[in-house]
Amino acid sequence: MKAIRLSFFQMAAAMRRDMMLFVSCFAPILAGFFFRFAIPFIEAALTDSFHVAAIITPYYKLVDILFAMLSSTMFCFVSAMISLEERDEKTAVYLFITPLRKTGYIAARFGVPSAIAFLATIILLPVFKLTPLSPLTILLLATGGTLQGMIVALLVLTISSNKLEGMAVTKLSTLAIFGAVIPFFIKSDIQYVISPLPSFWIGKAILENMPFYMLPAFVLSAMWICFLFKRYLRKI
Repeated sequence: MKAIRLSFFQMAAAMRRDMMLFVSCFAPILAGFFFRFAIPFIEAALTDSFHVAAIITPYYKLVDILFAMLSSTMFCFVSAMISLEERDEKTAVYLFITPLRKTGYIAARFGVPSAIAFLATIILLPVFKLTPLSPLTILLLATGGTLQGMIVALLVLTISSNKLEGMAVTKLSTLAIFGAVIPFFIKSDIQYVISPLPSFWIGKAILENMPFYMLPAFVLSAMWICFLFKRYLRKI
């Protein structure tokens, strides 16, 4: 446990030296302020201009979903970037033969950041939410968001060879979270074309107020993570 803690602190020190990664950790807070205050302001301005009752309001649930997934994704993104750098510099291989070992390295680079991402979402989502969310819903969203963040991080590590590629892959892989958008705009059965995406079921669960839909989201997330994790282990 001590080796895992020290390895995580080492990663945190590397994060502080990279200003882009350091700022990324605060991106969920900045996004939260925008979602919580700017979007209602824009909604009020639009409804006054077009003389309608609501324009963005019907999609406030979607904003809450995206915020829950964004918070976790940013924390996991930082961890993935540092892991890529360590792989490029061959330092990860040396860490495997220290008391940390491979399992400790994975715990420090994935387990601890994912736990922090989960706790951050639990804290931030009630502060910046736009719709009434029960404690159970917040818990489910935080869990689903954390799993999405892990999927994005593993996609980056599996596909990318360096940090530059990692940045590009991150932009593409985050598109997976937009599966939550589809149930809000497509009502026909064609929406199930993207049902393999866990975010799709998260969107349906919140839109239709059916927590049961989170079950396929968790199962699919576990399948994605297991598949990507095996590929990551082979790569390192």
